Amino acid sequence: MPPIRRIELPAAGPEDVTFDAEGRVLTGTADGRIFRLDPAADTIEELANTGGRPLGMKVRPDGSLLVCDSVRGLLTVNPETGSADVLVGEVDDVPLNFASNVVVARDGTVYFSASTRHYPIEEWKASVVEHEASGRLFRLTTDGQLETLLDNVQFANGIALSADESFILVVESGAYRLTRVWLTGPRAGESEVFVDNLPGGPDNMALGSDGLFWVSLCAPRNAVLDKLLPLPGVIRKILWMLPDWTQPKPARTVWIVGLDNDGNIVRDLQQPGESYSMVTSVCERDGVFYLGSLEESAVATFSVK
Repeated sequence: MPPIRRIELPAAGPEDVTFDAEGRVLTGTADGRIFRLDPAADTIEELANTGGRPLGMKVRPDGSLLVCDSVRGLLTVNPETGSADVLVGEVDDVPLNFASNVVVARDGTVYFSASTRHYPIEEWKASVVEHEASGRLFRLTTDGQLETLLDNVQFANGIALSADESFILVVESGAYRLTRVWLTGPRAGESEVFVDNLPGGPDNMALGSDGLFWVSLCAPRNAVLDKLLPLPGVIRKILWMLPDWTQPKPARTVWIVGLDNDGNIVRDLQQPGESYSMVTSVCERDGVFYLGSLEESAVATFSVK
């Protein structure tokens, strides 16, 4: 991996990064703010404050921004006025918890994930350590119909549509795998493992201009956590309730992988996390990459041109 450059932000936790139509980078931070970074002008502009915790986001063709807010649900943000309105706040009359990532199809259909029914973002490690499977993948049609495409997902996280929109991928962070759900063709509605046993903890993902699915790996797999997998859930739950100093610490690293349409890892870019770590998102355009992090107070960038 080439050397990375930090783009400092006025707040911490730019968990997701995405491009708008002009190639500017959008991200949301832990204090609720959404920023737009313009690499060409070297500027950072505050667009809105969701009043919650913005995570995954995507720009719609009309310029509005879809934002998964872990507190408020799926939002529509107007980047011109700063308004942040709830699009989906409940599912089956229950408040939508931990909305995580979102994509928009060419026909305007919206797909989004919710990581867990049981834990807030402050306790995300609990869901991962416990390996509880209460995450979901949703589809919201242009006429407002909401459908659950996939349930019982182990910490549903990043999602990405294939280039031809025949299938969608969802990251199962708690299972170190990606699951594919077919959207068209004879297998529409069916799901299958796309890639399993990833070498690190997968977080968000995005389809790059190079045709690859780029996946962020926030840390290498931890041998202690792997050994906990066969144990009953109640035992694993006790572990995360112990003081922080007793719990396994993730190694600092910068790590992303590129997958082809068959789930093969064809690119593996990584370096020690000396100046950046806990990479939770990636987006790529024309060989230029931007990275987000749940913990850093900056977006990172590098080029492989």
